[in-house]
Amino acid sequence: MNNSNTIIAKDNDGMPLIKFLAEAIRSKGPFFTPFNMISLPIMLVGFTLIVIRFVKGIGAVANLTQEVPWGLWIGFDVVTGVAFAGGAYVITFMVYILNMKKYHSIVRVTVLNGFLAYVFYAGALLLDLGKPWNVINPIIGNSFGVSSVLFLVAWHFLLYMIAMLLEFSPAIAEWVGLKRARKILGGMTLAAVIFGITLSTLHQSGLGALYLMAKEKIHPLWYSEFIPILFFISSIFAGLSMVIFEGSISQKVFASQISSKNHHAHDDILHGLSKICALTMFVYFFMQVLTFVHGKHYELLNTPMGYWYLTEMIGFVLLPMALFFHSYRSRNIFLIKLAAFITMIGVIINRLNVTVIGFRWDAAQHYYPSWMEIVVTLTVLFVEIWIFRWIINRLPVLRDPPSWVKNL
Repeated sequence: MNNSNTIIAKDNDGMPLIKFLAEAIRSKGPFFTPFNMISLPIMLVGFTLIVIRFVKGIGAVANLTQEVPWGLWIGFDVVTGVAFAGGAYVITFMVYILNMKKYHSIVRVTVLNGFLAYVFYAGALLLDLGKPWNVINPIIGNSFGVSSVLFLVAWHFLLYMIAMLLEFSPAIAEWVGLKRARKILGGMTLAAVIFGITLSTLHQSGLGALYLMAKEKIHPLWYSEFIPILFFISSIFAGLSMVIFEGSISQKVFASQISSKNHHAHDDILHGLSKICALTMFVYFFMQVLTFVHGKHYELLNTPMGYWYLTEMIGFVLLPMALFFHSYRSRNIFLIKLAAFITMIGVIINRLNVTVIGFRWDAAQHYYPSWMEIVVTLTVLFVEIWIFRWIINRLPVLRDPPSWVKNL
């Protein structure tokens, strides 16, 4: 305590807390960038709409009804977003369980991306609930029962977010300079990874299991008893495609954060991920063919929805799968990135086909998201990107950890 009775705490490296906080909030890089100029106006409008939603109710901004209570905020923010977060459990499984060390450099950024996705997309549930304060009901089993799928998914989400936070916590300890905490948290990483992988494989399929109860409401071309398995398999190549897409952008945007060694290893990492994507997409496509043959819905192919189904299967599953196979054999990095991008679009289309487009497809009045729902969805996405960028610029996520970590 100094003469002015002001307490100035210090971290382990001797940086005063006030200076530390000032560094934390200081802007990194130019502010007037194309992304900032596009995202800021949308976020301002989105925040306004969110206030209106909570003041006047969900009907003031959304086109949801009693017949279609789950729309864009569930279909895209939750169901699709969680699929793209699947890269976290796949990469941690490859590194910590299969001991594939060449992917170790992307573990932290992948876990961070997955954690933020769960926080924001699962948090979007509060927007979708007519009475947001009832979000606790699925967790405690009230009015649902502990044997319901929703109860299991809710607990899986909650526990998996905690597990990913533990997996990422060593980076936070390194940033703050807490050496003892870093040692303890580092020792908990493997247990958190195993726990997280178990939870993630369950709730990825659990999201699909939620729609098993809607057999009469989902178009026959997208409904089958194998939806949980298809959701789980697709989360593997969806998550890895996001890793390829996000990693390719990070290599350029955050180039100063990445060591030359990791820069050179980037192409080799993408090459390995393309092989996994190709194999899992083959399994997924094979299972889709089996479910189609088993369902005997041949006559539905010669309908508008049938044409859309073929577009999804051929254009957004078979085509990127072939691109992944070819790019792996030829080591064509551009084709790997292109295949990943097409795959991501295909995953979005598939999830929306199950949850929105093919849901109550035969109703007299079909659900269409309002422009306000779309703006709020973009707001959630942009806020996540802003926070992701803030963390990358400050914490040792892409750059190497402090030198003192080697001595722990």
